[in-house]
Amino acid sequence: MTDNNHSRFQHLYFVLTGIPGLELKYYWMAFPLGAIYVIALFGNGVIISTIKSEPPLHIPMYYFLCMLALADTGLALCTMPSMLGIFWFNCKSIAFDACLVQMYFIHTFSAIESGVLVAMAFDRVVAIWKPLRYGTILTNGVVCRTGAVILTRAICVVFPVPFLIKRLPFYRSNILSHSFCLHQDVMSLACASIRVNSLYGLIAVIFTKGSDSLSILLSYAFIFRTVMAIASGEGRLKALNTCVSHVCAVLIFYVPLIGVSVIHRFGKHLSPLTHALMADAYLLIPPVLNPIVYTMKTKEIRRKLIQIFVPAKVTSEG
Repeated sequence: MTDNNHSRFQHLYFVLTGIPGLELKYYWMAFPLGAIYVIALFGNGVIISTIKSEPPLHIPMYYFLCMLALADTGLALCTMPSMLGIFWFNCKSIAFDACLVQMYFIHTFSAIESGVLVAMAFDRVVAIWKPLRYGTILTNGVVCRTGAVILTRAICVVFPVPFLIKRLPFYRSNILSHSFCLHQDVMSLACASIRVNSLYGLIAVIFTKGSDSLSILLSYAFIFRTVMAIASGEGRLKALNTCVSHVCAVLIFYVPLIGVSVIHRFGKHLSPLTHALMADAYLLIPPVLNPIVYTMKTKEIRRKLIQIFVPAKVTSEG
Protein backbone atom coordinates (compact mmCIF):
# COMPACT_ATOMS: atom_id res chain seq x y z
CA MET A 1 0.00 0.00 0.00
CA THR A 2 2.85 2.36 0.89
CA ASP A 3 4.65 1.60 -2.35
CA ASN A 4 1.45 2.28 -4.28
CA ASN A 5 1.08 5.67 -2.57
CA HIS A 6 4.72 6.51 -3.30
CA SER A 7 4.32 5.55 -6.95
CA ARG A 8 1.67 8.24 -7.33
CA PHE A 9 3.44 10.96 -5.36
CA GLN A 10 5.00 13.98 -6.99
CA HIS A 11 6.67 17.03 -5.52
CA LEU A 12 4.63 20.21 -5.41
CA TYR A 13 7.73 22.10 -6.56
CA PHE A 14 11.37 21.70 -7.56
CA VAL A 15 14.30 23.70 -6.20
CA LEU A 16 16.46 25.32 -8.87
CA THR A 17 20.21 25.70 -8.49
CA GLY A 18 21.93 28.88 -9.64
CA ILE A 19 25.71 28.63 -9.89
CA PRO A 20 27.09 26.37 -7.14
CA GLY A 21 29.76 27.96 -4.97
CA LEU A 22 28.96 31.53 -6.02
CA GLU A 23 25.82 32.08 -3.94
CA LEU A 24 27.37 35.01 -2.05
CA LYS A 25 28.05 36.83 -5.32
CA TYR A 26 24.52 36.55 -6.76
CA TYR A 27 23.80 40.20 -5.99
CA TRP A 28 26.69 41.35 -8.20
CA MET A 29 26.01 38.75 -10.88
CA ALA A 30 22.40 39.95 -11.21
CA PHE A 31 23.44 43.10 -13.05
CA PRO A 32 25.48 41.47 -15.87
CA LEU A 33 22.82 38.76 -16.15
CA GLY A 34 20.14 41.41 -16.60
CA ALA A 35 22.33 43.12 -19.20
CA ILE A 36 22.66 39.82 -21.08
CA TYR A 37 18.88 39.47 -21.31
CA VAL A 38 18.50 43.11 -22.39
CA ILE A 39 21.06 42.59 -25.17
CA ALA A 40 19.38 39.36 -26.28
CA LEU A 41 15.84 40.77 -26.38
CA PHE A 42 16.82 44.16 -27.77
CA GLY A 43 19.19 42.74 -30.41
CA ASN A 44 16.73 40.17 -31.71
CA GLY A 45 13.94 42.74 -31.59
CA VAL A 46 15.98 45.11 -33.77
CA ILE A 47 16.62 42.32 -36.29
CA ILE A 48 12.92 41.44 -36.50
CA SER A 49 11.76 45.06 -36.82
CA THR A 50 14.47 45.89 -39.39
CA ILE A 51 13.60 42.95 -41.62
CA LYS A 52 9.92 43.86 -41.35
CA SER A 53 10.43 47.54 -42.23
CA GLU A 54 13.17 47.32 -44.89
CA PRO A 55 11.90 46.17 -48.34
CA PRO A 56 15.42 45.22 -49.57
CA LEU A 57 15.49 42.59 -46.80
CA HIS A 58 12.26 40.93 -47.94
CA ILE A 59 14.10 37.94 -49.39
CA PRO A 60 14.34 34.32 -48.16
CA MET A 61 17.75 34.77 -46.52
CA TYR A 62 16.43 37.44 -44.18
CA TYR A 63 13.08 35.74 -43.64
CA PHE A 64 15.03 32.80 -42.22
CA LEU A 65 17.11 35.22 -40.14
CA CYS A 66 13.85 36.62 -38.76
CA MET A 67 12.79 33.09 -37.80
CA LEU A 68 16.14 32.59 -36.06
CA ALA A 69 15.67 35.84 -34.13
CA LEU A 70 12.16 34.77 -33.07
CA ALA A 71 13.51 31.41 -31.85
CA ASP A 72 16.30 33.17 -29.91
CA THR A 73 13.76 35.55 -28.37
CA GLY A 74 11.59 32.63 -27.29
CA LEU A 75 14.59 30.82 -25.83
CA ALA A 76 15.60 33.90 -23.82
CA LEU A 77 12.06 34.46 -22.54
CA CYS A 78 11.81 30.82 -21.44
CA THR A 79 14.80 31.00 -19.11
CA MET A 80 14.51 34.63 -17.99
CA PRO A 81 11.86 34.24 -15.20
CA SER A 82 13.69 31.49 -13.30
CA MET A 83 17.19 32.90 -13.90
CA LEU A 84 16.30 36.41 -12.76
CA GLY A 85 14.19 34.99 -9.93
CA ILE A 86 17.24 33.21 -8.54
CA PHE A 87 19.83 35.95 -9.00
CA TRP A 88 17.63 38.98 -8.26
CA PHE A 89 15.18 37.72 -5.64
CA ASN A 90 16.77 34.47 -4.39
CA CYS A 91 13.55 32.68 -5.43
CA LYS A 92 14.65 29.14 -6.21
CA SER A 93 11.41 27.17 -6.14
CA ILE A 94 9.34 26.38 -9.24
CA ALA A 95 6.01 24.56 -9.23
CA PHE A 96 6.02 21.06 -10.71
CA ASP A 97 3.67 21.92 -13.59
CA ALA A 98 5.44 25.23 -14.25
CA CYS A 99 8.69 23.29 -14.51
CA LEU A 100 7.15 21.00 -17.13
CA VAL A 101 5.88 24.01 -19.12
CA GLN A 102 9.29 25.68 -19.03
CA MET A 103 10.96 22.40 -20.04
CA TYR A 104 8.61 22.01 -23.00
CA PHE A 105 9.19 25.50 -24.36
CA ILE A 106 12.97 25.39 -23.86
CA HIS A 107 13.30 22.16 -25.85
CA THR A 108 10.75 23.32 -28.45
CA PHE A 109 12.51 26.61 -29.19
CA SER A 110 15.84 24.80 -29.25
CA ALA A 111 14.47 22.37 -31.87
CA ILE A 112 13.06 25.31 -33.86
CA GLU A 113 16.43 27.05 -33.87
CA SER A 114 18.14 23.88 -35.05
CA GLY A 115 15.63 23.52 -37.90
CA VAL A 116 16.01 27.16 -38.93
CA LEU A 117 19.79 26.73 -39.16
CA VAL A 118 19.20 23.86 -41.61
CA ALA A 119 16.88 26.06 -43.68
CA MET A 120 19.51 28.80 -43.72
CA ALA A 121 22.12 26.28 -44.89
CA PHE A 122 19.82 25.23 -47.76
CA ASP A 123 19.34 28.92 -48.58
CA ARG A 124 23.12 29.31 -48.92
CA VAL A 125 23.31 26.19 -51.11
CA VAL A 126 20.74 27.60 -53.54
CA ALA A 127 22.32 31.08 -53.51
CA ILE A 128 25.76 29.70 -54.44
CA TRP A 129 24.73 26.77 -56.65
CA LYS A 130 21.89 28.40 -58.62
CA PRO A 131 22.18 32.17 -58.04
CA LEU A 132 20.14 33.06 -61.15
CA ARG A 133 17.25 30.81 -60.05
CA TYR A 134 17.40 31.77 -56.37
CA GLY A 135 14.14 33.75 -56.46
CA THR A 136 12.25 31.07 -58.39
CA ILE A 137 13.38 28.19 -56.16
CA LEU A 138 12.99 29.89 -52.79
CA THR A 139 9.66 31.64 -53.26
CA ASN A 140 7.67 33.16 -50.38
CA GLY A 141 5.43 30.10 -50.45
CA VAL A 142 8.41 27.76 -50.04
CA VAL A 143 9.73 29.86 -47.16
CA CYS A 144 6.32 29.82 -45.40
CA ARG A 145 5.95 26.06 -45.82
CA THR A 146 9.49 25.52 -44.57
CA GLY A 147 8.77 27.60 -41.47
CA ALA A 148 5.53 25.68 -40.87
CA VAL A 149 7.36 22.33 -41.14
CA ILE A 150 10.07 23.48 -38.71
CA LEU A 151 7.47 24.67 -36.19
CA THR A 152 5.27 21.57 -36.52
CA ARG A 153 8.21 19.19 -36.16
CA ALA A 154 9.44 20.92 -32.99
CA ILE A 155 5.99 21.00 -31.38
CA CYS A 156 5.22 17.36 -32.18
CA VAL A 157 8.62 15.93 -31.21
CA VAL A 158 8.76 17.67 -27.82
CA PHE A 159 5.03 17.29 -27.02
CA PRO A 160 5.29 13.81 -25.35
CA VAL A 161 8.17 14.85 -23.08
CA PRO A 162 6.16 16.55 -20.26
CA PHE A 163 3.69 13.65 -20.20
CA LEU A 164 6.52 11.11 -19.94
CA ILE A 165 7.83 13.08 -16.94
CA LYS A 166 4.37 13.49 -15.42
CA ARG A 167 3.87 9.72 -15.14
CA LEU A 168 7.03 9.28 -13.02
CA PRO A 169 7.00 9.30 -9.19
CA PHE A 170 9.14 11.88 -7.36
CA TYR A 171 9.41 11.47 -3.60
CA ARG A 172 13.12 11.86 -2.81
CA SER A 173 15.27 14.79 -3.87
CA ASN A 174 13.62 17.73 -5.61
CA ILE A 175 16.81 19.76 -6.19
CA LEU A 176 17.63 20.37 -9.85
CA SER A 177 21.15 21.02 -11.13
CA HIS A 178 20.40 24.13 -13.18
CA SER A 179 18.61 27.48 -13.07
CA PHE A 180 15.84 26.13 -15.31
CA CYS A 181 14.12 22.83 -16.09
CA LEU A 182 15.71 20.47 -18.62
CA HIS A 183 14.40 17.01 -19.46
CA GLN A 184 17.61 15.17 -18.57
CA ASP A 185 17.88 16.97 -15.24
CA VAL A 186 14.28 16.42 -14.15
CA MET A 187 14.05 12.77 -15.14
CA SER A 188 17.25 11.96 -13.22
CA LEU A 189 15.34 12.72 -9.97
CA ALA A 190 12.60 10.17 -10.68
CA CYS A 191 12.15 7.23 -8.32
CA ALA A 192 11.34 4.71 -11.05
CA SER A 193 12.78 3.38 -14.28
CA ILE A 194 13.48 6.19 -16.77
CA ARG A 195 14.32 3.88 -19.67
CA VAL A 196 11.35 5.08 -21.75
CA ASN A 197 12.25 8.73 -21.12
CA SER A 198 15.89 8.15 -22.01
CA LEU A 199 15.01 6.23 -25.16
CA TYR A 200 12.50 8.80 -26.35
CA GLY A 201 14.90 11.64 -25.51
CA LEU A 202 17.61 9.96 -27.57
CA ILE A 203 15.23 9.41 -30.52
CA ALA A 204 14.06 13.05 -30.33
CA VAL A 205 17.63 14.36 -30.30
CA ILE A 206 18.62 12.17 -33.25
CA PHE A 207 15.51 13.20 -35.21
CA THR A 208 16.12 16.92 -34.59
CA LYS A 209 19.65 17.96 -33.63
CA GLY A 210 21.33 14.85 -35.05
CA SER A 211 19.70 14.92 -38.50
CA ASP A 212 19.97 18.74 -38.60
CA SER A 213 23.70 18.79 -37.89
CA LEU A 214 24.26 16.10 -40.55
CA SER A 215 22.20 18.11 -43.06
CA ILE A 216 24.25 21.23 -42.34
CA LEU A 217 27.52 19.33 -42.79
CA LEU A 218 26.37 17.88 -46.11
CA SER A 219 25.18 21.32 -47.23
CA TYR A 220 28.57 22.86 -46.57
CA ALA A 221 30.37 19.97 -48.24
CA PHE A 222 28.28 20.72 -51.34
CA ILE A 223 28.89 24.47 -50.96
CA PHE A 224 32.64 23.95 -50.66
CA ARG A 225 32.67 21.71 -53.73
CA THR A 226 30.68 24.29 -55.71
CA VAL A 227 32.88 27.18 -54.59
CA MET A 228 36.06 25.31 -55.54
CA ALA A 229 34.70 25.04 -59.09
CA ILE A 230 34.61 28.85 -59.40
CA ALA A 231 37.48 29.98 -61.60
CA SER A 232 38.52 33.23 -59.94
CA GLY A 233 39.87 33.47 -56.40
CA GLU A 234 37.92 36.66 -55.85
CA GLY A 235 34.70 34.88 -56.81
CA ARG A 236 35.43 32.02 -54.42
CA LEU A 237 36.14 34.44 -51.59
CA LYS A 238 32.97 36.42 -52.28
CA ALA A 239 30.86 33.24 -52.27
CA LEU A 240 32.36 31.98 -49.02
CA ASN A 241 31.94 35.39 -47.41
CA THR A 242 28.16 35.08 -47.76
CA CYS A 243 28.30 32.02 -45.48
CA VAL A 244 30.36 33.52 -42.64
CA SER A 245 27.40 34.70 -40.54
CA HIS A 246 25.60 31.37 -40.85
CA VAL A 247 28.72 29.39 -39.97
CA CYS A 248 29.12 31.54 -36.84
CA ALA A 249 25.45 30.94 -35.92
CA VAL A 250 25.90 27.17 -36.35
CA LEU A 251 29.00 27.13 -34.14
CA ILE A 252 27.34 29.38 -31.54
CA PHE A 253 24.43 26.94 -31.29
CA TYR A 254 26.05 23.52 -31.68
CA VAL A 255 29.31 23.91 -29.73
CA PRO A 256 27.56 24.59 -26.36
CA LEU A 257 24.92 21.95 -27.23
CA ILE A 258 27.57 19.30 -27.84
CA GLY A 259 29.34 20.37 -24.64
CA VAL A 260 26.17 19.98 -22.56
CA SER A 261 25.38 16.59 -24.13
CA VAL A 262 28.89 15.24 -23.54
CA ILE A 263 28.91 16.45 -19.92
CA HIS A 264 25.49 14.90 -19.22
CA ARG A 265 26.60 11.56 -20.66
CA PHE A 266 30.23 11.28 -19.60
CA GLY A 267 30.92 14.08 -17.10
CA LYS A 268 29.28 12.72 -13.97
CA HIS A 269 32.60 13.16 -12.12
CA LEU A 270 32.83 16.87 -13.00
CA SER A 271 31.89 19.56 -10.49
CA PRO A 272 28.31 20.90 -10.37
CA LEU A 273 29.73 24.30 -11.32
CA THR A 274 30.88 22.92 -14.70
CA HIS A 275 27.45 21.42 -15.39
CA ALA A 276 25.68 24.67 -14.47
CA LEU A 277 27.96 26.91 -16.55
CA MET A 278 27.70 24.70 -19.64
CA ALA A 279 23.91 24.60 -19.44
CA ASP A 280 23.77 28.39 -18.99
CA ALA A 281 26.08 28.86 -21.98
CA TYR A 282 23.93 26.54 -24.12
CA LEU A 283 20.80 28.63 -23.56
CA LEU A 284 22.23 32.14 -23.17
CA ILE A 285 25.01 32.37 -25.77
CA PRO A 286 22.95 31.98 -29.00
CA PRO A 287 20.33 34.67 -28.20
CA VAL A 288 23.11 37.12 -27.29
CA LEU A 289 25.74 36.45 -29.95
CA ASN A 290 23.55 35.81 -33.01
CA PRO A 291 22.25 39.44 -33.14
CA ILE A 292 25.81 40.73 -32.73
CA VAL A 293 27.10 38.57 -35.59
CA TYR A 294 24.31 39.51 -37.98
CA THR A 295 24.45 43.18 -37.02
CA MET A 296 28.13 43.26 -37.95
CA LYS A 297 27.41 41.65 -41.33
CA THR A 298 24.18 43.49 -42.30
CA LYS A 299 24.39 47.21 -43.03
CA GLU A 300 20.60 47.70 -42.83
CA ILE A 301 20.57 46.40 -39.25
CA ARG A 302 23.57 48.60 -38.35
CA ARG A 303 21.74 51.60 -39.79
CA LYS A 304 18.67 50.76 -37.70
CA LEU A 305 20.79 50.70 -34.54
CA ILE A 306 22.32 54.06 -35.41
CA GLN A 307 18.83 55.50 -35.94
CA ILE A 308 17.82 54.28 -32.48
CA PHE A 309 20.83 55.65 -30.60
CA VAL A 310 21.77 58.71 -32.68
CA PRO A 311 18.62 59.81 -34.51
CA ALA A 312 19.71 63.45 -34.81
CA LYS A 313 22.95 62.54 -36.56
CA VAL A 314 21.18 60.25 -39.03
CA THR A 315 18.56 62.92 -39.78
CA SER A 316 21.18 65.61 -40.43
CA GLU A 317 23.19 63.29 -42.67
CA GLY A 318 20.03 62.26 -44.56
